[in-house]
Amino acid sequence: MVGERITSRLPHNWAWIVTTRSAVVLALAVALLSVGTGIVNIEQPTADFGPLAEYVPAFVTQTVGFTGALTGFLMVGSALALRRGLRAGWYATIILLPITALQGLLQTSIYSIPLVFLSVISLPTLLVTRRKFDKSLELTTTQLAAGGALVGVQAYGTFGSYALREDFDGIEDLLDAFYFTLVTSSTVGYGDIGPESAEAQLFTMSVVVLGVASFGIAIGALVGPAIQARITKTLGKMTDSELELLDNHILVLGYGELTEPIIDELQAANHPFVVITNNREAATTLSEREIPVITANPSDEQPLERGHIERANAVVVATNHDAEDALAVLTARELAEEIRIVAAATDRENTRKLERAGADVVLSPAVLGGNLLVRSALGADESAVLERIFEE
Repeated sequence: MVGERITSRLPHNWAWIVTTRSAVVLALAVALLSVGTGIVNIEQPTADFGPLAEYVPAFVTQTVGFTGALTGFLMVGSALALRRGLRAGWYATIILLPITALQGLLQTSIYSIPLVFLSVISLPTLLVTRRKFDKSLELTTTQLAAGGALVGVQAYGTFGSYALREDFDGIEDLLDAFYFTLVTSSTVGYGDIGPESAEAQLFTMSVVVLGVASFGIAIGALVGPAIQARITKTLGKMTDSELELLDNHILVLGYGELTEPIIDELQAANHPFVVITNNREAATTLSEREIPVITANPSDEQPLERGHIERANAVVVATNHDAEDALAVLTARELAEEIRIVAAATDRENTRKLERAGADVVLSPAVLGGNLLVRSALGADESAVLERIFEE
């Protein structure tokens, strides 16, 4: 493909210089320039700079100034999508960059030169980094329905008011109809366009009701999950939708010095797992590392049920407090009688107590480390100890 051919022809130092971050920065710079030059050229529609100045009418210059500002705001959205590595953001940016360059030329202003230049040089940068943006945009059925409802209501109001334009004061074309629909459904209502008949009044009321409902549903369905995800990530929690995807996973109850090696091993094995801890500072740190975590007491039933212990493969309990571990083991055994529970005893004397609490296997890091150290000091083979541990 085009991006791959360009990548293969570039020297290796170029492939190193052109990174994902540079593509995002360039896209954001184009977005800001598009908004800025668009606003400037709306105020100065008589600019006459560039090779197209004598051929572009004044109303076109003013129009592309307005649409340039809109394109800039769309570019901001595509740049944010690029920052998340979304393939949809890459496609949107590839489509918008030629548009911003063309708008810059048609604005026939000296202020538009940086916009045209930056738009042109950003295209090969995006083509080179195409493989970096491979994440898919996943929308739920509710989000698709909410977006469709919003678009449908705007189309209903636009074409309906245009069909009834004789009954409205101020609607002459589709742009006027869309403007009326947007300010009415968003409850802004400037009052510059108004109904002049009972039929038009009824239609306007329907646009208000449907518009408010569609805007509310769209904001809740499209923006709400993003806000919820950000809040839950900040607080170190998992969303309900993420929890519903858990299956054949491992529950790690509690967090302490012994837990970190367990997390590293699970990550290395690429095995799904969830950490349940009531340490909010630790939960926030784990969440920042993109480790799934539930902030709650691991000895309570509710967080274990939220972590779908009934679908888990095993439960690992390994903190620095044997008493808390014993309570967590008891709770896990009550909720899932057949699940395998592995615990670590900080104090070797508590090994039997954790077994009586319901743990299938209890390891004492102190005893294990002592045996290995002694055998290593004596020059003996540690494989026998390790084989016995693995057999258990």
